[in-house]
Amino acid sequence: MLKRCDQNIIEVLELVEKMVELAERGDVDREDVACGVLFGVILDSAYKIKKLAEIEKEHHIKKGWWKQP
Repeated sequence: MLKRCDQNIIEVLELVEKMVELAERGDVDREDVACGVLFGVILDSAYKIKKLAEIEKEHHIKKGWWKQP
């Protein structure tokens, strides 16, 4: 059984994947500089969130909390 705290981390990592996809697609489709800034911020934020989530996942694994689904 997957713990709720672990499920939340999994959902964060899934959300980050969607953010990266949207930022990359948005950058390709943009028509002005302001959109480029917006999608750049989204991409940068996604990578920062991903790093934090992966660190937290590692903490859970080291503590023996993390149970693979």
